[in-house]
Amino acid sequence: MDLNYTPEQEAFRQEVRQFLQDNLPDDIRERVQKRLRFTKDMIVRWQQILYKQGWGASTWPKEFGGQDGSNLGMAIIREHFAKKGLGLHNDLQNEHSIVGNFPQILMLRDFARPDQKHLADDALNGKFLACFGLTEPDHGSDATHMETRAVRHKKDGKDGWLINGEKMWITGMHVATHIMLFCRTSGEDGDAKGITCLIIPARDPGVIIEEYMWTFNMPTDHPRLTIKDVWVPEEALFGPPEGGLALAQHFVHENRIRQAASSVGAAIYCINESVQYARERKPFGKALATNQAIQFPLVELATEAEMLRLLIFKTAWEMDQMSKPDVAIHLSDKVSMCNYRANRLCCNAADRAMQVHGGMGYSRHKPFEHIYRHHRRYRITEGSEEIQMRKVGGHLFGFMGPNKHGQAKGEKDERGKSTEPTDFAVR
Repeated sequence: MDLNYTPEQEAFRQEVRQFLQDNLPDDIRERVQKRLRFTKDMIVRWQQILYKQGWGASTWPKEFGGQDGSNLGMAIIREHFAKKGLGLHNDLQNEHSIVGNFPQILMLRDFARPDQKHLADDALNGKFLACFGLTEPDHGSDATHMETRAVRHKKDGKDGWLINGEKMWITGMHVATHIMLFCRTSGEDGDAKGITCLIIPARDPGVIIEEYMWTFNMPTDHPRLTIKDVWVPEEALFGPPEGGLALAQHFVHENRIRQAASSVGAAIYCINESVQYARERKPFGKALATNQAIQFPLVELATEAEMLRLLIFKTAWEMDQMSKPDVAIHLSDKVSMCNYRANRLCCNAADRAMQVHGGMGYSRHKPFEHIYRHHRRYRITEGSEEIQMRKVGGHLFGFMGPNKHGQAKGEKDERGKSTEPTDFAVR
C-alpha cells in the first residue's frame, strides 16, 4: 500500500489550485466566501465546470467522464482537501465538492434498463437531478418498516403504480427534477424483500412539500414530503422489482469511507489551526502553547487523527482489492469503525478549536462552528453511530459477517422473519 501521491494525483492537486485561483466565476466565489447556498442555476453551472474540467468524480467510470479512480485515491484526495479548510474544493454548505460522490451515476450504470441509460448523461448535463426518497417521519434505520405504499393501478388503459405515503429529510428537493422513491409493493413490515424503487417527477402535484426542516445547520434543503395519489407508469420502475434495498445500500461503504477521510482531514485542519494560534496568542505575556491544559487535549486529538488516518487509508486500499459483495462481508465493520470514529473526532477537534480560539473561535469569522455543525450531522445521517457500532459489534461477536455463528444464514424466527441484521445509512 503506497500512500504517496501518484504523479497524476499531484498534477490534479496543482490543476485544481490554479483553476480556483484564476478562473472561478465571481458569483460562485462570492457565494462560497459568504457560505451561502447555490441557486439551481449555479449548481448546474458548477457541475458543468466539474465535468468540463474532468473533475466530476475521479472514481466514476471513464464512460461517464471519470478516471476509474480507486477508493484509496479518493480517500487521499478528500483528506488532503479537507485539511486545507473551507472553500469550493471542500464546500460543506452545498457539498458540490470537487471530489463529490454522486452515487446516482453508479446506480444508473449498474441498475438502469437500456431505455434508462440516457439518465446518466442527463445527470451529467444537469437535466436529471434526482434526490433519494428512503427515510420517513417514523422510519429511518428501520427502513424495512416504511409505510409508503405503491399499488398497481391502470390509468387511461396504461399499467402503472399509485403511490401514497410520507418521506422525510429528502436532500436536494429544492432543485430536484425527480425522486428515486422507495415504496413497499409487497410483503409485510420488516421484510427485506418487497421494497421497490420508482422514479417519480419531483414536481408532480401529488408531491407536497410540507415544510423545510430547520436544523442545527440552519435552514436546509431537507424537506418533509407527503406523497398523495401520485401515479407513474410501469417504466418508472428502477432496479430489481421487490429488491429496492439493493439500490439503497449500493454505495454505502464507499460513502462511509470517503466521509471518514473528509472528517479526519477537517479534524487535522482544526488541530493545526489551534496549534498555530496557541503559539501566536500571548495572554499575560506568555504563549498559550506553553500551558499543558492547552497542549494535552490537542495531543490526544492529534494522536487519534494519525491513527484513524492510517486505518482509513488501509481500509480504502483493502476495499480496492475486493468486489463489492466481498467488501460487505469482510470489511463492513472496518468501514464502520473508520466512519463513526472519524466523524466523532472531527466534532471533538472543532469544539476544541473553538475553545482554544476563545470568542473568535465561536464566531463566524472562523470556520470551526461551521465545521462542527456540518460534521455533527454525519454522526447521524450516514448510519448513526449506534447503527455503526452495532455493525462492529455484530462482526466482533459473530452475529454477522464472515464469522457468523448460531442461526444459519436465511433462517427465520418464530414469526417467519429473518434475523439477519440489516444495515441502513439513515436513522
